[in-house]
Amino acid sequence: MAMTMRKGLARGIAAARRRISNSREVEKERSEVKPTNLFSAINQALHIALETDPRAYVFGEDVRFGGVFRCTTGLADRFGKARVFNTPLCEQGIAGFAIGLAAMGNRAIAEIQFADYIYPAFDQIVNEAAKYRYRSGNQFNCGGLTIRTPYGAVGHGGHYHSQSPEAFFCHVPGLKVVIPRSPRQAKGLLLSSIRDPNPVVFFEPKWLYRLAVEDVPEHDYMLPLSEAEVIRPGSDITLVGWGAQLSIMEQACENASKDGISCELIDLRTLIPWDKETVEASVKKTGRLLISHEAPLTGGFGAEISAAIAEHCFLRLEAPVARICGLDTPFPLVYEPFYMPTKNKILDAIKATVNY
Repeated sequence: MAMTMRKGLARGIAAARRRISNSREVEKERSEVKPTNLFSAINQALHIALETDPRAYVFGEDVRFGGVFRCTTGLADRFGKARVFNTPLCEQGIAGFAIGLAAMGNRAIAEIQFADYIYPAFDQIVNEAAKYRYRSGNQFNCGGLTIRTPYGAVGHGGHYHSQSPEAFFCHVPGLKVVIPRSPRQAKGLLLSSIRDPNPVVFFEPKWLYRLAVEDVPEHDYMLPLSEAEVIRPGSDITLVGWGAQLSIMEQACENASKDGISCELIDLRTLIPWDKETVEASVKKTGRLLISHEAPLTGGFGAEISAAIAEHCFLRLEAPVARICGLDTPFPLVYEPFYMPTKNKILDAIKATVNY
């Protein structure tokens, strides 16, 4: 009996120790997570990338003092000007240098100051970076290349600082295109992009740099590329978007729920290669699809999603696929509220599609 009591006591002590240990792990996890805005999450990811890989480099226009949006603040002080450095105001040169650096086995993290300025680098990205592996039969590549650039509306940017050119790069085999919706997503997806064995164009929604705040783990972590995330389950209609548009779409979903409409909201996260399976499974369940993005309607990536769903889910669709996007005009300054796909525009389209 005494032995039984001793065994019971021992088990009790062991269980208590496990509880204490588990509680300490929980507290440790909590202590490693703190409210962070999007540009700070990007900054954390860049610090980790440089710290964990001695062959990683960050460069671009004005990155040494932190850049226009301060995403590279503190990097030069910590890692030195040999690994974090300014470049001439020449986007074609930035991209060309990045390709060469990556081809030598380095991690080249290039910044294009605004996505609107990426067009001079288009030839280097499309004709060189995207085809480097293919043209050599995989004998050499520039897979260590990541090009970061702020994109989308900012509230006062006009036609030279507010464009969303993601669809141009989605048309190019050999590239990956990634767009996060929030700080936590931005950090994990950027680290995955930097460590991916393929060149990645990483668009950062500048509207959210300071506005978006959420709990972000301070440690090193990665989120999978090419996996969409269902951030709101529903049964009546599927909504698909990316980047800053997700918060607008979520507001529309909330309003729709007051009218008894159940919306399933999906963040695509990676546009190329995009997660067709998740979107198709959702549409086969709901029978309806709405896509929203800031880029112009014609030729936007929403058209590719619409075509794929019409091809694979035609017999399950209860209504035509709806697209709420930017207008087919240059991005305006004074008329930005008319141009943008707003909550009310999306809500009207939800109701029209469900009641079709």
